[in-house]
Amino acid sequence: MNIAIFGASGATGRLLTARCLEAGHQVTALVRTPAAFAYRDRVRVIQGSAFDPAPVRQTVGGADAVFSALGTRTPFRNANVLPRAVPLIIDAMKQTGVRRIIALGSAGALDADAALRRQSTLRRWMIRNFFMTLLKWPVAEQKAQYAALSASGLDWTMALPPMLTNTPAKGSYRIDGEALPPNASRISREDVAAFMMQQLDNPQWVRKGVYIAY
Repeated sequence: MNIAIFGASGATGRLLTARCLEAGHQVTALVRTPAAFAYRDRVRVIQGSAFDPAPVRQTVGGADAVFSALGTRTPFRNANVLPRAVPLIIDAMKQTGVRRIIALGSAGALDADAALRRQSTLRRWMIRNFFMTLLKWPVAEQKAQYAALSASGLDWTMALPPMLTNTPAKGSYRIDGEALPPNASRISREDVAAFMMQQLDNPQWVRKGVYIAY
């Protein structure tokens, strides 16, 4: 398959890139600084910004599927990454006839009451306050991404993990299409990347968000 990756130079994006290459896929990655991208000699690199329609369209063109691992690296201010970038990716996919997109989201992307209904009362209170204070801006971005994908008409899937870690993969995790699993608090990027790869040919979660956690 030909895979387009946005956010390929980020922590999860690098894992997705590596897994795509290991699986024998052809990869096109949009990166700001190709010289700093570890896989620059093994993928088709498009230099540019996810906020610029031209390189976004160039990255998507000819792809069979799109991965987005975009996200803000500055959680304490409004970086406005996803509200700007995701609509451009959606528009580029529509213009080039690409249907499938698998995006990295977060457990805060949906309504908090619904997402946390499997948690204890204390955990619901703690997580809700965490989302509303320290993670206020990242949560707002994820909500914007979910809304854009939901309205896109594309064949999208959005992975909804809680806190991501850089620990080795366990190879087993819980998934739930309705709410965050009970007592879920974290999952490794490796396992999330593995799950996202599985969605390339899995119709189960098309046009849905899916919670994933240990």
